[in-house]
Amino acid sequence: MNIKNTKNFYGLLLSLIALSLTACTTTEIDEFRQGATHISSEERIVILGRRQNNNYETEGSFVQCVANTVSSGQDGIEVMAEQEFLDAMFPFFEPRTAPMRTSHLQELMTLEVAAQKIEEFGIEYIIWLDGFTERSEGGGSMSCVIGPGGGGCFGFGTWTDDSNFEAEVWDLDTLESVGSISTDSNGQSYMPAIVIPIPLIARVEANACNGLGNQLKQFIKGS
Repeated sequence: MNIKNTKNFYGLLLSLIALSLTACTTTEIDEFRQGATHISSEERIVILGRRQNNNYETEGSFVQCVANTVSSGQDGIEVMAEQEFLDAMFPFFEPRTAPMRTSHLQELMTLEVAAQKIEEFGIEYIIWLDGFTERSEGGGSMSCVIGPGGGGCFGFGTWTDDSNFEAEVWDLDTLESVGSISTDSNGQSYMPAIVIPIPLIARVEANACNGLGNQLKQFIKGS
């Protein structure tokens, strides 16, 4: 078998393997409601990622993804940009000073400057996002070689990603938590390689974002 036929054979074999594998994702969403919610077209929300003393931080890209989901569509809710809010409210929502509990929020709102800014922004709810995506140890093996006639990779790899996030909703009228929504999304990814590696990635974080964002939208609207 000449080189051209060999490459064609490997390409066909790799295509068959790729078609036989599908990166699967499962997503579970749980909602816990403690109070009634509603929002008018003149009001908006802000979605913030939890940060604790700069040692732990919810991914900014995930926070932005959820904000985009909540604000999209004909039923979208206006969302104030996270960084705009943090800059305007400095230093009240910095990692070391941000309210961790609603009792801390109540103390913060006794400060006239903080209360005035919140009212000026027209913010009805603060949503705190907390969580992360974790990748488990993968299985399989893969080796790559480079020679005078070319190179390639051979083998098979697999791994699991697990995204766990929770959104807690604070009502700025009552200064209490009105509920929370959690999502758990996990999936198996594959990397078959016959000359060329082809990653089949499970989009766990994207699914967690879409599920959480759409559920938040319904929660805040009270439906």
